[in-house]
Amino acid sequence: MSKLQSIDVTIYPDDCDAYGHLNQAAFLRVFERARWDAFGAAGGGLPSFKRAGAWPVVRKVTVDYRLPAFPGDVLEISTDPVKLGNTSLEVHQRAQRKADGALVAETQLVLVVVDQDGNPTQVPEHVAALFAGGGRRVTRAGEVMRCSVGDVTLSVDVRGDGPALLLVHGFPLDKSIWKHQVATLSGWRRIAPDLRGFGASDAPESGYSMAAYADDLAALLDRLKVDRAVVAGLSMGGYVIFEMLRRHRRRIAGLILCDTRAEADTAEGRTAREEMAELARTRGAAAVAERMVPKLLGRTTQQTQPPLVQQVTEMVTRSPVPGLAGASLAMKERPDSTELLATIDVPTLVVVGQEDVITPPAVARSLTNAIPSAALTTIAGAGHVTPLEAPTAVSRVFAEFLDAVREA
Repeated sequence: MSKLQSIDVTIYPDDCDAYGHLNQAAFLRVFERARWDAFGAAGGGLPSFKRAGAWPVVRKVTVDYRLPAFPGDVLEISTDPVKLGNTSLEVHQRAQRKADGALVAETQLVLVVVDQDGNPTQVPEHVAALFAGGGRRVTRAGEVMRCSVGDVTLSVDVRGDGPALLLVHGFPLDKSIWKHQVATLSGWRRIAPDLRGFGASDAPESGYSMAAYADDLAALLDRLKVDRAVVAGLSMGGYVIFEMLRRHRRRIAGLILCDTRAEADTAEGRTAREEMAELARTRGAAAVAERMVPKLLGRTTQQTQPPLVQQVTEMVTRSPVPGLAGASLAMKERPDSTELLATIDVPTLVVVGQEDVITPPAVARSLTNAIPSAALTTIAGAGHVTPLEAPTAVSRVFAEFLDAVREA
């Protein structure tokens, strides 16, 4: 972490109490004055926040008052960045009397950056750069955020800096299917939300459709101040991506389609969706897990990775019933996207598990052939949830594709 310029602050009589001491509440104003001056001198002051439509608010402050200060004292106040999150800053400040070098007080603050509506938002880049020093870009610590997007609030894991990669999970899963990719794909700003009705996101009783999911994600990109992103979607996440292409095409810089298909459900498939929704409503998420997990995971995974089978079972079992039922019916009603494929004009990668029984490799080959310039990768030993079943292989394939997109 860099050290910002120290600021000299003179104590005036109106800063002090009736006994002539610097008042403890006024000391917070003195620290704040020095903090703003230090940020401003380094290029991350008020204009940086105004350009981003953001403002830092104090969430937590701890002050250690050591010695009194009096009118006329000049305090040298240092401001040291300690920790950078996606929406938060942690700063340490020390006030030393210039006359004798004595430490008068020190404080540790956590500030959260909020937008004009008071919701947490991204730390402005010019401010984030101060934490690296010399204007360099920094890698942010991982942070799970809650972002309001219209009528719901989504739980979102956001990591890193760079071009945006939006990762969209499938049914009946959550954002944790991408945990390996979120942890390893450095050089990209990885954004992995729980869709409405899944994971830790809101699960309303109604309001589920491919259009709603797509609009939620577009609103999420707005909230995170992301103009365009490479979008990766697994299974139902792919259906959401196709809807994003219809409704928000300009936001998509590239596509990764994992274990998904473009066709709408057959009559038999639509009936199965209705039965799944009814199963969720009447017997709960555990019954959905019992039916789905054997299909989601490949035979190799089921034979060799019992802990992963248990992990996915628990993931599905945690899913809110309204989200499971709503998603089932949303998939039933989704439009056919076959004709959309020929219009895709961004770099596209198709990934499929060799043992996927829900969307087998033959489906992936047809999908690839229909998209101009799309590439196909088959992951050995994996079923329908390739990012979890073969995380190293999938992350390597993603990284190679993303490098090509960056260079294009």
